[in-house]
Amino acid sequence: MLGASLRNRLAVAVHLHDVLSRDESASVALIPAGERWPDGSLRPAVEDLWGAGGVIAALEDRGHTSGSEEARAAATAYRLIEERVGAALAACSSGQELIDAGYAGDVTIAAELDSSGSGPEPAELSHPMRSVSDMLFS
Repeated sequence: MLGASLRNRLAVAVHLHDVLSRDESASVALIPAGERWPDGSLRPAVEDLWGAGGVIAALEDRGHTSGSEEARAAATAYRLIEERVGAALAACSSGQELIDAGYAGDVTIAAELDSSGSGPEPAELSHPMRSVSDMLFS
């Protein structure tokens, strides 16, 4: 399990590209996590779609084009906002909620596209039972 965001989507894609290039039987599943409404029901989060789409777009740019229709749709959604990611994040529901709650700086940081070169280490892939907190990176 790997954690990806708009901030490290390129580092994650490079890592996944290396894995996919070494092992033709390897596959990748990207899961935009979403959020919860106050009543606990699932709340799709467009920013998570953009994050997953950003990883997929970077994989496509490296020649990995065998993704599902859903993957292609996510990559297309990312490419639509790539040049204006900060404005898109600030305008979406989650961004507006954060800004209204006084966390505009968090939205700005989240929009720092490819600002983190940190990514997963190959050894992490050999430890699938490690906790999510051990697998996350900035």
